[in-house]
Amino acid sequence: MTPQEFIARWKNNPLGERAGAQTFFLELCDLLGVERPGDAENYCFEYGAQKSSGGDGFADVYKRGFFGWESKKPGRDLKAALKQLTDYYLALESPPLLIVDDRERIEIHTAFTGYPDEVRVIHIDDLADENVRQWLIWAFTDPVKLRPQKSTAAITAGVAGEFGDIAKRMRKRGEDAQKVAHFLMQCLFCMFAEDEEILPDKLFTALLEKYADDAGKAVDRFAKLFQAMNDEGGEFGLTDIPWFNGGLFRVVDIPASLCREDLAALLQSARRDWRAIDPSIFGTLFERGLNPKARAQLGAHYTDTGTIDKLVRPLVYEPLIAEWEALRPKIAAAVSDRKTLKTAEGLYHGFMLRLENFRVLDPACGSGNFLYLSLRALREVEKRARIEAAEFGLQADLQMHTGPHNILGIEINEYAAELARVTVWIGDIQWSRQNGYPHAVNPILQPLEGIENRDALLDADGSEAQWPTASVVVGNPPFLGNKSMRGELGDAYAGTLRKTFEGRIPGSVDFVTYWFEKARAQIEAGKLKAAGLVATQAIRNGSNRKVLDRICETTRIFAAWSDEPWINEGAAVRVSLIVFGAGTGARLNGQEVSAIHADLTPGGGVDLTNVGKLKENAGCCFQGPVKVGAFDVPGETARQWLKQPNPNGQPNSSVVRPWVNASDLVHRPSDTWIVDFCDKSEIDAAWFEAPFQHVVEYVKPARMKVNREKRRKYWWQHGETAPGLHAALAATPRYIATPRVAKHRLFVWLDSTVFPDTRVAAIARADDCTFGILQSRFHE
Repeated sequence: MTPQEFIARWKNNPLGERAGAQTFFLELCDLLGVERPGDAENYCFEYGAQKSSGGDGFADVYKRGFFGWESKKPGRDLKAALKQLTDYYLALESPPLLIVDDRERIEIHTAFTGYPDEVRVIHIDDLADENVRQWLIWAFTDPVKLRPQKSTAAITAGVAGEFGDIAKRMRKRGEDAQKVAHFLMQCLFCMFAEDEEILPDKLFTALLEKYADDAGKAVDRFAKLFQAMNDEGGEFGLTDIPWFNGGLFRVVDIPASLCREDLAALLQSARRDWRAIDPSIFGTLFERGLNPKARAQLGAHYTDTGTIDKLVRPLVYEPLIAEWEALRPKIAAAVSDRKTLKTAEGLYHGFMLRLENFRVLDPACGSGNFLYLSLRALREVEKRARIEAAEFGLQADLQMHTGPHNILGIEINEYAAELARVTVWIGDIQWSRQNGYPHAVNPILQPLEGIENRDALLDADGSEAQWPTASVVVGNPPFLGNKSMRGELGDAYAGTLRKTFEGRIPGSVDFVTYWFEKARAQIEAGKLKAAGLVATQAIRNGSNRKVLDRICETTRIFAAWSDEPWINEGAAVRVSLIVFGAGTGARLNGQEVSAIHADLTPGGGVDLTNVGKLKENAGCCFQGPVKVGAFDVPGETARQWLKQPNPNGQPNSSVVRPWVNASDLVHRPSDTWIVDFCDKSEIDAAWFEAPFQHVVEYVKPARMKVNREKRRKYWWQHGETAPGLHAALAATPRYIATPRVAKHRLFVWLDSTVFPDTRVAAIARADDCTFGILQSRFHE
């Protein structure tokens, strides 16, 4: 059969839906020269027809690993056909293509993980084109050829970079940073809304095109559009605007310096496909561009969804799905008898009410990626329950029960808080559209007053801030070490914080531990079921671990990952993920264990959190001292100094010695030496002429500016003179060194003349037995 004959046969064909669908498909296979269905498991008609409801299959045609295909009678709604495929997407083992047709039109929807949904529409007359037929041949033989060129992550990073450039230019012209950020968030939402066809007629892009050379009129028209979106909708020119509200358009204050260059850049961004934005990384990447105080460089560095889901799944998805699975047999039994049908309906609607009232709080929500992923998990639970309830014959409500109202957040940064709201709105609309469910209307943007812009730990009067009651807490509190808190937060804030939590948290702990203690207290008070938080690996040790000790005393850790990669402000770090509170079982690093101890080791063996210190090991392990100044010199310079005499008759080798940092231990040695006057007086140090002159020139000027009086007064000495370390090294010919922070734990021998940096731990033992124990798998 030629393409022309196929088109003539099927155009306006009167065959009914079921009779026509399979014949159409078989003849299409012949036209394309591809095999017909025949393998009942991998390539067949009516796949999954033996459902619990006894109804139609998951798909009219199914080819495992290639596509799910649903057919309708000509003129029928293909959106309904696509929704059926998306409802049973997991049952179809997540095929890369979802295809629907009504014999007059074929739509190929891409569904590759991590890539946008692109649709190719083929009208029956288009089959005369060999290139169009090739799309369908690839669907049957090589679907990867239909995969979009750019991933959703790459698209999101690209537009975030463009918006970052616009924001930077505006700030350079003197515009207020928050005003710029707010305006650009309004713009980006308009771009998304028009691509999702919520804002009709590509209206925002049309304004950019029409007023590309007239910034004054553009400002006026944008202001009127935003105002119409904030009000209860209505007419804008010849277009009816729906009611958006939600707070995003409540304040309309467009930067007066908006210029042709800005409009051109916005138009370039508006012409992208904003449906492809990835909400799980959207806020993180956009905040770096819009917030001038964001520390990280703008770039595609972010924590992947899979890592965040290690917290979200055991807190949100898994317990709720377990509840639903426990209800299913009860519902199945009740629907089998008309007398108990109302019981079945009551069980189902009771579960829907449970989902509607579930609350997820992120008390350090940043730009909203944890909140969006939590909302997505809730939506997945509801979607599955709705589908399976429909198979039992139960009637579902038109509107979803889960939505942005399930989400609560606290964020101290104004930019991030507003971006978090936008992230949730975009993610909610995008999920609804992709899965065939209605999103909110009148207004489209439901107010997100549950995402608060405030401090999560202290109120303005210095008292402890209160968190709203929630079902679970999840989040990534700020990573800030104990020694950095005063510098970053200010002496007054750090002092007040420690005083407020005195008796509950040790004084010398990292900032992140305060979120753990507050979550623990919420659980103890009955205001929270469980929490999952991210912390640096330091939480497993020392003073920080006392917070986890207290958690294990009053509740339990039921899931943890002790050592995971993470992106913090654009930099790669290693973290621990900890889930505690009411939960079933115990999983450590993905493996079932009997229990999880506070140091994130498994139960069943020795609980190392309760062991004492051996007195024999006291005074043998030291952290290298903090220099506080440029005391280090190249090896070539140091060797020249060793040849020079001094007025006191002592060699420079008394105060100049080889030096190693952690990088020297794990990579090639840098041949760096260090000037070390230990606790010598200024007069005694001055007798060593060349080293002392170096310290005068390169150390003294900076030390005169430091806050600590002792370090200004004794500027020629290291910030910490470490007398204990000096004495220990003097008593041994060699010692064992290890990096304080490293991906892998390793130990090396060093001559005792070599001085360790502060990022190196020195064990002042010379015996091979100690080295063997330290290097052993048991010790690791």
